[in-house]
Amino acid sequence: QVQLVESGGGLVQAGGSLRLSCAASGRTFSGYAMGWFRQAPGKEREFVAHVSWRRTSTYYGDSVKGRFTISEDNAKNTMYLQMNSLEPEDTAVYYCATAQQRFTTYSTNYYLPIVYNVWGQGTQVTVSS
Repeated sequence: QVQLVESGGGLVQAGGSLRLSCAASGRTFSGYAMGWFRQAPGKEREFVAHVSWRRTSTYYGDSVKGRFTISEDNAKNTMYLQMNSLEPEDTAVYYCATAQQRFTTYSTNYYLPIVYNVWGQGTQVTVSS
């Protein structure tokens, strides 16, 4: 089964940028929708970004829309989350995940954690004001 490892988190000042990486092993991302979520202390896991299995559609949470971008380097079997104009409210542990079913479109429920069955260990992002 695929295993996911996030990296690229760290401490950054408000207004700065970070690029998170999600490296896969065990199998390719090909054919699977993928997503990013985050969880801040005391809060529920929050949807951040999703890319469809065909890589033709992307969706973003309202709080990050226009600032974050999900992408993939298929040759490196790695997914990325480019985060710009970071705010203190973005402070959280960020998780990447792959959807449960291959070649499946999640057009209405992509923001739900239950759509995804493989998760990385998370990487901490801290944004100071």
